[in-house]
Amino acid sequence: MRKIYPRVLRSALALLAPLYLAAGVSAWADEPAENWPTASLAEAGFSDDLGEKIDAGVADGRFAGLHSVLLVRHGKLVLERYYEGEDEVRGRPRGTVDFGPEDLHDLRSVTKSIVGLLYGIALVDGSVPDLDTPLLSAFPEYDDLPDDPQRQRMTVAHALSMQLGTEWDESLSYADPRNSETAMDRAPDRYRYVLDRPMVTEPGTRWTYNGGATAVLARLIEKGTGQLLADYAEEKLFTPLGIDTYQWVKGRDGAYIAASGLRLRPRALARIGQMVLDGGRWEGQQVVPEDWLARSFETQAVVDEQIDYGYQWWLGKPPPEGPRWVGAFGNGGQRLQIMPRGNMLMVVTAGNYNQPDAWKVPVGVLLDAVLPSIQQ
Repeated sequence: MRKIYPRVLRSALALLAPLYLAAGVSAWADEPAENWPTASLAEAGFSDDLGEKIDAGVADGRFAGLHSVLLVRHGKLVLERYYEGEDEVRGRPRGTVDFGPEDLHDLRSVTKSIVGLLYGIALVDGSVPDLDTPLLSAFPEYDDLPDDPQRQRMTVAHALSMQLGTEWDESLSYADPRNSETAMDRAPDRYRYVLDRPMVTEPGTRWTYNGGATAVLARLIEKGTGQLLADYAEEKLFTPLGIDTYQWVKGRDGAYIAASGLRLRPRALARIGQMVLDGGRWEGQQVVPEDWLARSFETQAVVDEQIDYGYQWWLGKPPPEGPRWVGAFGNGGQRLQIMPRGNMLMVVTAGNYNQPDAWKVPVGVLLDAVLPSIQQ
């Protein structure tokens, strides 16, 4: 297993696929994505100028910071665009990168949704506690924590749905040490830090974005399987999907950063999205239990008027037949958006880290370019 992919010479790739240059963009539309079938935009029901619309948005600044866009419909890769831009790895600058299909990219909090999938796999295997298990009972090493009745009522389900009821604030920049996730990463014991936060409300009654909840879930996976998080992900998720390249960043304590540390190529993230779209199956193999996906995509908490939250996944407000979309979002504009009724998914990577309006780029790509281009 190569966990950091070696760069392929761009000159060699250029011989394999047409190369279009506009405002620092590279388009690799005709190169097979890890043996995926491809289709033209027209064959997939889009107008032929979709790629040019995205290019124009990068050129005029509407999609500033965009690094890549991949669009898959009916199981076929129909659009793949890469751009040049400033990047970093978990806050460490990389400088300007001319992105291509072989480049790993920070997923940031998209990682949370991947951990959610892993918990479901481990649950069916009988390796992790059931969802109604009191969280503290799974961590007997912290039996010295305050004997608070509310704290005793925290469950695994509350961690999955980010409704622990504890004090937690990720509204500040992640470069700010007062940010709760940043403070957790710097704590001597990240899991104690999460479980020892002051209680502010009854568990299960209020949604608060909480990377610490994901860290605790990851630790339960490690405790139950006897494997490190990345090793378990490799065995149970990446290898079955043919993903042979990844990087999972570790914290100062040597623990894999479960809330935001995974780095994948955009095509690999698209594979995960297609597997989810296909009910947890990939090439005939059930990778993630289908019933776990169904549970994960049920509304557990209301975020705002447009978005709900399930088990480590964002959900579009559901009509009677289910959520309009299922999403995994990450700091800087990272996004996996799955649209079941259109049988399509979109992957976006970007470099607008710690910018409060970073969401505007992936949303703009979807609303201003992709959706208006659908013709059938």
